[in-house]
Amino acid sequence: MVTEIKKTFLHSIVTSKLFWVAFILFGFSFPILRVLTRELPKPLPTYGVIPSFELVTEDNLKFKDSDLLGKVTISQFIFLNCPTVCKASLKNMKKVQKRVRGLGNKIALLSFSVDPENDTPKDLFKRARELKANPFIWKFITGKKNSVEDLLVKGFKVPMGDKSYSKNVYDIAHSEKFVLSDKSGNIRGYYGKDKNEINRMMIDVGLLVNNAFKN
Repeated sequence: MVTEIKKTFLHSIVTSKLFWVAFILFGFSFPILRVLTRELPKPLPTYGVIPSFELVTEDNLKFKDSDLLGKVTISQFIFLNCPTVCKASLKNMKKVQKRVRGLGNKIALLSFSVDPENDTPKDLFKRARELKANPFIWKFITGKKNSVEDLLVKGFKVPMGDKSYSKNVYDIAHSEKFVLSDKSGNIRGYYGKDKNEINRMMIDVGLLVNNAFKN
């Protein structure tokens, strides 16, 4: 008898239009409520603004700060005859290029030479092709030494020291970090070369591209 009552009760609920209206409303409103109540990430800090500059690319074409407007930019600092960390840094940038390939013209990757007196556009072009750099996204930048140094030291706030010689090779003091800037040219982060740091940078890239921060 009790079983029959339960069956009758369940049947009346399932066949009730009011039940299904309530069920559908709850089903749709729950994910909407989650979106509305989800806390947005806090904005990244701002470390400065990339100043005006005009340098040249591996294609020997002019490249200006205005070319970066509207794009999230990842910058690094290398030189072609680097005997230490630059090869690994360039390999990391190649991995980054692969990870951002779906962003199209929303992203820019820049490899600035800290040895502009020796890294000619022709040499940079050769290295870019070796790395299979996408010329629409990844640019190799050089120019007059004083212009490059001003941009790096005063703009990006990274070191660019003199050459030091050892056993017939030389090194140049420079930053090993990646620098992330937003669509307006504001510097928003500095990241190391290890896997965790690069993963953290990629999360921040996605947030900046999608304007995911609070106003």
